[in-house]
Amino acid sequence: MSRPLIAILRGLEPPDAVPMAEALLDAGIDRIEVPLNSPDPLDSIEAIAEAYGDVALVGAGTVLTAQEVAHVRHAGGRLIVSPNCDPAVIEAAVDLNMQSWPGALTPTECFAALGAGATGLKIFPAFLMGCEGLKALRAVLPARTQIFAVGGVGPENFAQWLTAGASGFGIGSFLYAPGRSPSDVAARARDMVQTFDEITT
Repeated sequence: MSRPLIAILRGLEPPDAVPMAEALLDAGIDRIEVPLNSPDPLDSIEAIAEAYGDVALVGAGTVLTAQEVAHVRHAGGRLIVSPNCDPAVIEAAVDLNMQSWPGALTPTECFAALGAGATGLKIFPAFLMGCEGLKALRAVLPARTQIFAVGGVGPENFAQWLTAGASGFGIGSFLYAPGRSPSDVAARARDMVQTFDEITT
């Protein structure tokens, strides 16, 4: 069962990549993002892709250029997440048969992203929009649009965001921070998965 939860591993170092991915997969999270402002991120992405690319959707966050998209693909990544809406980045990802999740906060940005072929939308930072804002946005977007809330979201407010129209979530510091052990991250991930499953089943 693939849950709509993306683990954001900002600050991950390559030696920790495979153990951390294993911990997340064991806990029930199979979408893994390594932001490009992490130490040697392409090495981490490559290591995870080689070890678990057949069972996990692995890729990069904070992707700002089409060239970076190509680098991620070369490393084995299949997921591109951006903090902004750049049609060139979206189109580069689509051309390479990768998933593209650009950041958007306004209707203009959302429709521009969808027009460029985005897989779904990353509402970021979600706490600025709020649940009421998402409800209003959801009312005008195509019904099948996937919307992931990122920034200020966690198990304590999953229910509110899902009710407002979120499809899933990207979770960063609540789940992972440099220095946390795989077992610590696994425990946090299990708790988060349990909360999500209780709400959605």
